[in-house]
Amino acid sequence: MRFIETELAGAVIVEIEKLEDHRGFCARTWCQREFDLHQLDSSFVQANTSLNHVKGTLRGMHYQAEPYGETKLVRCTQGAIYDVIIDLRPNSPTYRKWIGVELTADNYRMLFVPRMFAHGFQTLEDKSVVTYQVGQFYTPGSERGVRFNDPAFNIKWPLAISVISDKDQKWPDFQGGIES
Repeated sequence: MRFIETELAGAVIVEIEKLEDHRGFCARTWCQREFDLHQLDSSFVQANTSLNHVKGTLRGMHYQAEPYGETKLVRCTQGAIYDVIIDLRPNSPTYRKWIGVELTADNYRMLFVPRMFAHGFQTLEDKSVVTYQVGQFYTPGSERGVRFNDPAFNIKWPLAISVISDKDQKWPDFQGGIES
């Protein structure tokens, strides 16, 4: 596996290393030892899948308040997504900055999302499937979010939004700190 640091401290793109032959290829998509070597929290406790029927679907921007902050390892297993994360750690040098990474079924890339980052994505193809390992159990009372179009971040989504939940449209404006 190759670990590519992003401009956001602690957020890493993970690429597989294919061992190819006439049958196709085999590759490791997870190795606790390698994640530990790169000082990435490797304690995943849950795995989730999201099916998105329509191109342009937007999900996000979500996080869980402490002490239930989540790490995530996100991968698109069918179709394609534009995966976005925002650093919400007040003491971070990249506080309030965001990046977007294209994850596709064909590029096999994954994005490691640190604790206290908001996370969301927009589908670039119909029938896109996203899988992600999570470092904390889902805790409904700790679920938080920032709005996908909050001017505090000015995220540039690649497509017009075709589908979004009421909840994701109504997250409040970011007030300069994360809600606990």
